[in-house]
Amino acid sequence: MANIKGLGWKKKMVNLLHVLSVYADKEKMVVNAIVEVNAGTINKYELVTETGHLKLDRVGYSSLAYPFTYGAIPKTLDFDNDPLDIIITCVTEPLIPGSWVEARVIGLMKFKDGGEVDDKIVAVLNDDKRVDHINSINDLGEYWIKETSYYWQHYKDLKKPGTCEVIGYFGIKEAEEVISSCIRRYNEESLKQFGKEKDNHDCDDCCNDD
Repeated sequence: MANIKGLGWKKKMVNLLHVLSVYADKEKMVVNAIVEVNAGTINKYELVTETGHLKLDRVGYSSLAYPFTYGAIPKTLDFDNDPLDIIITCVTEPLIPGSWVEARVIGLMKFKDGGEVDDKIVAVLNDDKRVDHINSINDLGEYWIKETSYYWQHYKDLKKPGTCEVIGYFGIKEAEEVISSCIRRYNEESLKQFGKEKDNHDCDDCCNDD
């Protein structure tokens, strides 16, 4: 059994997108993430930000399947008004969609979808010794970059061809900067939705990140 430290028992189910801290270990650049999609599927699942439930957003428009595990980082908000996306690569065994994992950041893929910023943090599972040697995107090899770029540039071709653009791949420093900006955006924009409800919120610590 796993527990959220300091949260205690609650009478209603909590939404991990608004409860978990961004970082599990900031010094080691380990973030919390919630799994949405596994490698090898064309189904696109997304977390409902208001409730934390997992919803089938769409079935892919082609047979081009996700080549990696995909999820969201809690307490963040990107320019597309969704939690910051995270690519978790080199996963040994499929993860359960909706599960909470700790992922070690190794870089950033800057991306635009229909002209809108939709960056992706790149990471590996923190609790898998098989990936301890992977410390940067370069460690994944040239083909990983080619395959990942191909997926993102073409996965919408049968719906909106030419609308997706991979800007490039960057290091941990750039990834940390994007995470920080998405934390600020979450605090400035997303928490406004709580309004008066915040006064009655039964988890004061969950709305403030370390």
